[in-house]
Amino acid sequence: SARGGRRVGLPRNRPPHFGPPSAPPPGFLPSFGGDHALGPEPLADISVIPFAVEFAVGQHVTRFEDPRLLRPQNFPAGAPGHGSLAVTGASGQKILVLHVQTRLFMDAIDDPFACLSGELAMYTLGQDAAAILVDVHGEATSEKMAIGQYVDGRVSAVVGTHTHVPTADAQILPRGTAYVTDIGMCGDYDSVIGMKKGPAIDRFVTKVPGERLSPAEGEATLCAAFVETDAETGLARRIAPVRIGGRLSPAWPE
Repeated sequence: SARGGRRVGLPRNRPPHFGPPSAPPPGFLPSFGGDHALGPEPLADISVIPFAVEFAVGQHVTRFEDPRLLRPQNFPAGAPGHGSLAVTGASGQKILVLHVQTRLFMDAIDDPFACLSGELAMYTLGQDAAAILVDVHGEATSEKMAIGQYVDGRVSAVVGTHTHVPTADAQILPRGTAYVTDIGMCGDYDSVIGMKKGPAIDRFVTKVPGERLSPAEGEATLCAAFVETDAETGLARRIAPVRIGGRLSPAWPE
């Protein structure tokens, strides 16, 4: 949930080696699951997140009008936010983040493969950008894997989002791109993908919408991925899952 996800991000829950809040790395935070599963709570309240952050909102972007939103690049022109983000790392390197949405079992949208080709034609990994991260927001594991293989060797990492459930396939692809199908959510896993169990179960059992779904508010798990890249090529050296707090087994790169 948004509330639980905020709590797990607070400094008191950080591992000792996570780094001081006073020296934050640039980053972005997928919003899953947000307030009532519709994205982040009011974006003015991001001071609790202990690093510089943009919100990646996937298909929920049309509900928000904030310039910090990182939404799929293959959304129609004029959608709130922006589909790519260039940030500067602590040592001055440019880090490019691209966000695309898939099409299988999702709303009709422009081709994510063509969209990525167009964006990557403007950047050479290791030259124009020290690292390139692609957030692939989608339902079908096959489509996410296909995108990972399609851009293998051209980006540092492809990280999947949307299903709220972390997958166990973190790997380095043959040409050097780090890949994981889904990093999971920041929320309470004693739930139905972040929502309170009772009303969510009732929808499946009765086929009646019932009451509006609301976030589960138990102890949250922060799910993420750690990617280390080569300083010369920008390709990945390793990828490892990160899980902090809550019900899931903890994970942290050694």
